[in-house]
Amino acid sequence: MKIAAVTGGAQGIGRAISYGFARAGYAVSIADPEENAGREALEAVKGMGAQAIYVKADMSRPADITKWMATTVKILGTPDVLVNNAGIMRNVPFLKLTAKEFDHVIAVNLRGTFLCSQAAAKAMIAAKIKGAIINMASTRAFMSERGTEAYTASKGGIVALTHGMAISLGSHGIRVNAISPGWIETSDWQFSGRATKPKHSREDREQHPVGRVGRPEDIADACLFLAEHASFMTGQNVIIDGGMSVKMIYAE
Repeated sequence: MKIAAVTGGAQGIGRAISYGFARAGYAVSIADPEENAGREALEAVKGMGAQAIYVKADMSRPADITKWMATTVKILGTPDVLVNNAGIMRNVPFLKLTAKEFDHVIAVNLRGTFLCSQAAAKAMIAAKIKGAIINMASTRAFMSERGTEAYTASKGGIVALTHGMAISLGSHGIRVNAISPGWIETSDWQFSGRATKPKHSREDREQHPVGRVGRPEDIADACLFLAEHASFMTGQNVIIDGGMSVKMIYAE
């Protein structure tokens, strides 16, 4: 039995990733700061017949990361796959963005990815597992909107961290890749008390050459590909955005 560990695995893209690995026969360890969502996702994954645990964890707290990884190894075993999906965004005008706000986004998104990867890699090496680490970056690492500087910086850092770790961990048989999602609709993948039905206009759909907005399942499928079918890939960033970032848009 293989084991997948997923941060931010209780809602949005992370929930779809947890479900995707469960359906593929993995045991799943879910880390998420929101306990109601975490318990709900845990029951859903167990309902698929998968072994699973949930640990309440905030990726900005190193002690939480240490506890989650230790609990995962103790109960399920050493992860074969780590998906660093947890992330937060703060849309604040650049000239009003505080150091505290900036640091918090970096702590969750970038430092959390580093610390989780380090903990998982140590466990994989000790267990002689040739594992896979998948980091969630974003197309925001390469293109921006106003007021997203902290998030953009964190995602750009994740892309760079990915190729750095790929070189450092390659000799241990651990592959490290990133995924950069574009517009992925997650409103219907939240905790049931907050979930809503997505609504997209024709203009929303036509921004994407594939003719639709992305779904969390699109990213979950890519994670499974990188984990199971990409043994000759490492240090790469895979953009999954329906072609949105290559479409020229002219202002009228």
